[in-house]
Amino acid sequence: MTVEEKVGQLSLFAPVAAGTIANPETRQPSAEEQRADLRAGRITGFFNGQGLAGKREAQRIAVTESRLGIPLLFAADVIHGFRTTFPVPLAEAASWDPDLAERTARAAAVEAAADGFRWTFAPMVDIARDARWGRGVEGAGEDVFLGRRFAAARVRGFQGADLSRPDAMAATVKHFAAYGAAEGGLDYNTVDLSERTLREVYLPPFEAGLDAGALAVMTSFNEIAGVPSNANPWLLGQVLRGEWKFPGVVVSDYTADEELIAHGVAADAREATRLSFLAGTDISMQSGLYRDHLPALVASGEVPLARLDDAVRRVLRLKQRLGLFDDPMRGLDAPERTDWPEHRALAREAAARSIVLLKNDGALLPLPKVGRRIALVGPFTGGPADLNGPWTLFPGPRPPVGLAEGLRAAMARPSDLLVVPGTDIAPAVAAARRADVVLLALGETEAQSGEARSRTGIGLPPAQQALAEAVAATGKPVVVLLRTGRALALQGAVRDAQAVAVTWFLGSETGHAVADVLFGDTGPTGRLPVSFPRESGQVPYHYAHKPTGRPVVPSRPEAFYTTRYLDSPHTPLYPFGHGLGYGDVVYEDVSVSPARLPWNGVLTVTARITNRGARDTVETVQLYVHDRVASVTRPVRELKAFRRVPLAAGASATITFRLDRSDLRFIGPEGQWVAEPGAFDIWIAPSAGAGQQAGFMLEGPTLHHVGER
Repeated sequence: MTVEEKVGQLSLFAPVAAGTIANPETRQPSAEEQRADLRAGRITGFFNGQGLAGKREAQRIAVTESRLGIPLLFAADVIHGFRTTFPVPLAEAASWDPDLAERTARAAAVEAAADGFRWTFAPMVDIARDARWGRGVEGAGEDVFLGRRFAAARVRGFQGADLSRPDAMAATVKHFAAYGAAEGGLDYNTVDLSERTLREVYLPPFEAGLDAGALAVMTSFNEIAGVPSNANPWLLGQVLRGEWKFPGVVVSDYTADEELIAHGVAADAREATRLSFLAGTDISMQSGLYRDHLPALVASGEVPLARLDDAVRRVLRLKQRLGLFDDPMRGLDAPERTDWPEHRALAREAAARSIVLLKNDGALLPLPKVGRRIALVGPFTGGPADLNGPWTLFPGPRPPVGLAEGLRAAMARPSDLLVVPGTDIAPAVAAARRADVVLLALGETEAQSGEARSRTGIGLPPAQQALAEAVAATGKPVVVLLRTGRALALQGAVRDAQAVAVTWFLGSETGHAVADVLFGDTGPTGRLPVSFPRESGQVPYHYAHKPTGRPVVPSRPEAFYTTRYLDSPHTPLYPFGHGLGYGDVVYEDVSVSPARLPWNGVLTVTARITNRGARDTVETVQLYVHDRVASVTRPVRELKAFRRVPLAAGASATITFRLDRSDLRFIGPEGQWVAEPGAFDIWIAPSAGAGQQAGFMLEGPTLHHVGER
C-alpha cells in the first residue's frame, strides 16, 4: 500500500447525499469528487448514509475500481433503535435490566445491518451527574455499577455472538473520556477532575464495554486537565493501549481533530493532525485532516511509518472480523426492508418497563378501563413529534404511537377520553371539570435533550407550570406524565400531584406502553437511574457524594455551619433507585454472615421482602455499601449489586447477595486499586435513600497474604 492508500483507510466521511445529519455544517465535496476519492482508495467508509442503493454503488466502486479493492465499512449512529425506535438509553436504564438492553441493541443491530450498516457509534457509556447536560439522555445515568452493567450488555447486543454474521455490528464505546463531567453541564465544555475520580467513576464503564468485546472507542470532545482527549497520549496510549491492552480502533468524534485548533493546543490543521494521530487516534471523522496532512507528516519523519502501519492494521483487522474481505456485499445484497413488526412488541415491552412511577398517593393508579372519564391535557397528548427522542435518524414507515391513540386503544369506551392539546388553560380546566381524573402530559420536547441541548434550569416551562396549577385547582385527581431526557426539578402542582410517572422518550410504542402501565395491564417496574433534585440549583447532584467535615445533623437539619443550603434541603426529591410498583413491598430481617469478612473470604447478605399489596409486582432490590474509615474519603453509599424480584400479592422472598474484597476496592493514596481493612455499613434497599442497614468488618491480610491488594 502507498502512504496515501494507508491514510485512506484512516479517513471516514459522511456520503454527499447524507449531508451533515445531527452534526455541524462542514465543507461537502461533490458526488464526483467523492467517487474519485473512492477510486483512489482515500476513504475507509461512510457514516449515516441512508438506503442500500447508494451503499451498493459505493462498495462496487471501492472493490472493483480502486487499485487494492479494499471494501468500505458503513457506520451509523444507531443509538436506541433503527427503523423501530426503542426508549432512549437513559429511559432503558430505568428498567434496571441489562438483559433487556442487550435484546433491544440486538434488534437495532439486525435492522441497521439490513440497511448495510456494520458499525455503530454506540453505546455511550459516559457517567452523567449534571442534569443540565443534554447528552445524559444517551447514557445509563449517574451510577458506576449500573453504567458498567448496561455498557457491557449493549456491546454484547450490538455485536452478537459472531461478528462475521451479516447482522453483527461493531460497537463503539464513547466518549473517551469524562465527557459527562463537563463544567456547568455545558456540552463540549472543559473537564477538570482528579485522576482518582476519573479512574473510579468515569473509566470503569469503558473497561466493562471493552471487556465485553467492543471493537472501537470514540474520543470525546472535551479536554481533561488541559489536554483535549483527541490528542491525549496518556489517555489513549498509557491507559487504553498500555494498561488495558486494547487492540481495536480509536475513532475521533465528528471533526474533533480539527477542533484542537479552537482548543488552542494546535496552531493549524497540520499540527492538529500530528497531535491527534501521535496521541493514538486512528481514524479521523469528517474533517479530512488525515487525508490532507498525514502523508506529508510521514514523509517528513514527524510521524513514524510504524505508527501509520499499526493504525491501518487495526482498521483492516476490523473489516476482516466483520467478514467484509470474504464478502464485501455482505448485508448489502438483501432486499431493502424498512418495517420490522416483530420488533414492535419488544419496543412496547421495553417502553413499559422503562416507566418510573415516582408517586401514587391513595393508590390512584392503576385506573379502571371503564366507568371513569379521563381528561388528557398538555403539550404532549399526541404525536408523532416528541415521542422518539433525540438520535432517531432512520425512522420506519409507521409513526410512533402517541398518548391519546394508545389510551383510546386500551379503553372500553374511547369516547371517555377528553383530549386538550397544548397549554391553553381555559379548555384544559373545562375538560378537567368534566372528568373524573386528569392526565397531565408535561415535560421536554425532543429538541431540549441530546447533543448541544444543555439547559441552565431543569424545571418545567412557565406555561406548563401554570397549566398544572390551574388544573390542580379544580380539585380533580391528577396524574403527571413526564416526558423527559433528564432528571427534572419538580415544583408546585406538578410535584404535589397525587401521582407522578416519568415516561421519558419511549419511542415507537409510547402510547401503548403508557396505557399498559396506567391501566395496570403491566405493573410499573422502573427505577430511577438518576436522582431527581429538589431545585435546579442543586445540580450537579448524585447519590454517591462524599461526606464532609460538617455534615447535616439529621435531628437538626436547620443547624448552621453544616453542609446545607439556606433555602432548600440538599437531598433529592426522589433518590437514585426510587420507583414504585402496584404492590406494597416491605424489607425485613437483614443479616450479614460472617460479621467479619476474611481477606480472601465471601460475605453473604440476606433480607426478607414481602409484598403486602393486593397486586403482583416486581421489586428491584439494591445493595449499597459505605466504607466508614479509609485512607481517602469514600462516598456515603455505593451500589454494589441489584436484583429484580417478581413478587405475587402476599408473597415473600429471601434475597441473597454475596460480596468479597474486590467489591470494596477504591483508588488509594498511591493511585492504585486497593481494599483496606475496617468497618463497613451495608444496606439492602429499594433506593439509595432508604433501606435496612447492617454492618461488617473486613479483616486484614494474614502473613500469607501480605502485599496483596
